[in-house]
Amino acid sequence: MAFFKSLQSLKLSSSKPLQSKFQKINTVDEYSLNTKSIEVKYKIERKLSLLIAACLITMPMAIFGCSQETKTTQNEASSISTQSQSQTVSNTPQKQELRVVYSKLGSLAVMRKQGTLEKSLAAKNFTVKWLEFAAGPQALEALNAGSLDIAATAESPPIFAQAAGTPLVYIATTPFNGKGVSFLVPKNSPVKSVTDFKGKKISFQKASIAHYVLLKALQKEGLKLSDIKSLFLPPPDANVAFSQGGIDVWVIWEPYITRNVQKNLGRVLIDGQGLQDLGGFYTTSRKFAKEHPEILKIFMEEFIKAEDWSQKNIDKLAELETGDVGIDVPTLKTIHSKAVYGLLPITDEVVKKQQQIADLWYAQGLLPKKVNVKDGVLTPEEYAAFTPDSIKSNK
Repeated sequence: MAFFKSLQSLKLSSSKPLQSKFQKINTVDEYSLNTKSIEVKYKIERKLSLLIAACLITMPMAIFGCSQETKTTQNEASSISTQSQSQTVSNTPQKQELRVVYSKLGSLAVMRKQGTLEKSLAAKNFTVKWLEFAAGPQALEALNAGSLDIAATAESPPIFAQAAGTPLVYIATTPFNGKGVSFLVPKNSPVKSVTDFKGKKISFQKASIAHYVLLKALQKEGLKLSDIKSLFLPPPDANVAFSQGGIDVWVIWEPYITRNVQKNLGRVLIDGQGLQDLGGFYTTSRKFAKEHPEILKIFMEEFIKAEDWSQKNIDKLAELETGDVGIDVPTLKTIHSKAVYGLLPITDEVVKKQQQIADLWYAQGLLPKKVNVKDGVLTPEEYAAFTPDSIKSNK
């Protein structure tokens, strides 16, 4: 867990998924919930929340949580790292495995359900494994460990990963969508605006898009992170805590936004409009990008096809997802009505905006040194080797 240890040194160690009990929560000012008193009543609801673990980040709304597969854990992913690193290049007869972040929503879910990526990679002697993570930072820890080949996150996790020494490279970005993340408050909350956040218990996934938009929202009102009581909870655990009144404000993405509003548990105070102007990223390791550009190209081509199918078949998309996430079709259609689709190339303008975000984190004292985003950027020739023409034209 080298990446998490490094994040701890940056004052931002990623929250590990809670196990069978709601454990101690470390916050910016050492605030913690009284977990013993709420442990029993959270246990059942946590199981349900795990069914809808954060995935938006992987749906085409520039919100990237992570993924879920058949109980594949991060430890199991790490255990195959050594084996995967010793495999030979893709033109050998030995079968290899492309390990992709798993999503229950959006185009990645379409690819997984329809098996299109597996079919296209068969000719290259590659199989596909979909791996589960609680959110973007955890996926990038696996990427750093050599246990994941393609991750999907929001804009901030790669910055913290770069600061921790992860040899990642940006392979594509997504269109910006400010509606993909929102500030939820309990239905009858007295909180009316961001100015009311001072002293409140606010939950968000560390080093994520939620963390970033919260910081931006506080800055607009002349507040700091030290003015609030930060609860660093992964989405499934925050979902349980919010439903039981343990959180004043929850900064979160889909499908949690729509589910909590429809269940009459919360209301949207504001969304990410005006707080961000950059979408999410698909990343890989520098080693994988150099050794397997043809595999990356196939992945991106199949993703584009899945995006096109999703846009044209919203009803079928919702029907495809409903069994996995436990959300009814009408609700899923509402969620997808807020989505944006497509992949965009890594351009100088994208890198410039990402650098501005990195500089903001540094100015806040949350990074020990300035991050040079360009360290995660490939040469034009390397991008040309795997970027489909349809993406190159989306500048």
